[in-house]
Amino acid sequence: MDLIITTYKDQVRDTQVQRIDLAEDKGAAMNVVNLYPNMEYQTFHGFGGAITEAAGYSFSKLTEKGKEEILKKYFSNEGLRYHFIRTHIDSCDFSISNYTAMEDSKDREMNSFTLKRDEEYILPLLRKARSAKGEDFDLMLTPWSPPAFMKTNEDRNNGGKLKEEYREFWAEYICRYIKEYEALGFPVNRITVQNEPDAVQTWDSCTFNPAEEKEFLRDYLYKALERNGLTHVKINIWDHNKERMFERARAIIDDETDKMIDGVAFHWYTGDHFEAIQLTGEVYPGKELLFTEGCVEYSRFDAGQLRNAQMYAHDIIGNLNAGMTGFIDWNILLDEKGGPNHVNNLCDAPIMVNTEDGSYEEKLSFHYIRHFSHYIDRDAKRIALTKYTDKLEMTALKNPDGTVVLIVLNKQVEDMPLSLRIQGLNTEFTVPAASIVTAVI
Repeated sequence: MDLIITTYKDQVRDTQVQRIDLAEDKGAAMNVVNLYPNMEYQTFHGFGGAITEAAGYSFSKLTEKGKEEILKKYFSNEGLRYHFIRTHIDSCDFSISNYTAMEDSKDREMNSFTLKRDEEYILPLLRKARSAKGEDFDLMLTPWSPPAFMKTNEDRNNGGKLKEEYREFWAEYICRYIKEYEALGFPVNRITVQNEPDAVQTWDSCTFNPAEEKEFLRDYLYKALERNGLTHVKINIWDHNKERMFERARAIIDDETDKMIDGVAFHWYTGDHFEAIQLTGEVYPGKELLFTEGCVEYSRFDAGQLRNAQMYAHDIIGNLNAGMTGFIDWNILLDEKGGPNHVNNLCDAPIMVNTEDGSYEEKLSFHYIRHFSHYIDRDAKRIALTKYTDKLEMTALKNPDGTVVLIVLNKQVEDMPLSLRIQGLNTEFTVPAASIVTAVI
């Protein structure tokens, strides 16, 4: 068994790899964690991150050597092995400024539609990432706002709603975006209907109440995907915080819309609410439960690396144990200020770029994510476990090749003992204070 241990003491990260043998279980009873590989739960499809305009801009400021290193760290088999990518339809807050692919309200044929802005920073990074990966990504497109002329407030920012007379045209616009990406060689296999439809933001935003999201999906978006030969694109609803995901699913999914909806997407900004994920999975078995965004906001948190890394691990573990089927982090890269962001909504990212000298910093969160993504393969199955204490957080998955991965988070200030039992075998090790440990069995 391989044991990968990351500690963080005096602002210094230390990662060690140990080899530990499993022996016959002689009746261990204290400090026990039991793993049951034959008790399987959801299939987990893997990890990824968002390539926003801000991420692409930050990437462009790296040295050539730095670019190669970052691509390997995120997308190669030696790194995080990301294969989900989420990006935005038109601008989001993590864009340099507001923009749309088409501004002319009279151009109902979309002859002026262009991805010129995406070609500046997003598409170049996507191309390099795919080259580093060696295969296509599971690519998700998400709209933050329709063009201003389609909205009741005539503004990309500050909420507003989609004008009723533009519902069909907006659905066609989304399809055009998908088709343009696919024409450039980027297959799109997922969309969400609207990013954070329950929030009026000072940046690109548009509100849909449950009835409006359901109607737009059922009567316009799904039909537009069918008309445009895009039925391979999976649709996820909600794409907002967990505390209301179950209510949104209940309001939208019925006998008519069930076939149209592949999953429910969620964010982390209002707290754990792991039970909401579990409820949604229990009532709607077979639906994807995708984490599509989370980051450490500087408006609420500082750049404390240990706490922020623990925030990631805590949420991934809780989401997995509740039934999550995929995890997509927010910006894979940001600049040294936590942007660029056109409304100054600055945030942390696992890797930050110094745009003055082209260097970069790996945050502890990057290495905490690696404890999951590097060892959990695509289509792994979460398995059952029992643990002796609530002072340790943990989850376990079985990879398609049969290897079992256990991840243990210790947020305590003291070391914690652990006696691992699995299929008649046993071994003991210590989980150091303020550490994360991955065991590969």
